[in-house]
Amino acid sequence: MRVGPSLDHATQWVYQVPGLPLEIIAEYDNWRQVRDCDGISGWMHRALLSGRRTALIGPWITAPVPIRAAPRASANTVANLAARVRLAVQSCDGAWCHVEIIGHDLDGFVRQSALWGVYPNEKIM
Repeated sequence: MRVGPSLDHATQWVYQVPGLPLEIIAEYDNWRQVRDCDGISGWMHRALLSGRRTALIGPWITAPVPIRAAPRASANTVANLAARVRLAVQSCDGAWCHVEIIGHDLDGFVRQSALWGVYPNEKIM
């Protein structure tokens, strides 16, 4: 992540974890201004970004978040997830997201309000 939209600008931050969700907040030529879940923003070349949607269990979460077998509160709990667990987003219906835990063979449904990386009520197909 750089402080401005070119290689002439200083490096501000180096992200070493692939699949970290970033919000694109501006565009300039091949550069994207992005923000992470901690509010840190800067510029990255578009070649460093992916169109695959990922999310985190919200950093504000203090209790484990259940990942459920179906998109309803009464469905069986598959696992309980702590804040900042990285997830691949398969789809969202505006209330629930079908997610897969990155690096594990585990998927299920999480309330959309518990995620950072998808907007409230956003639908992803």
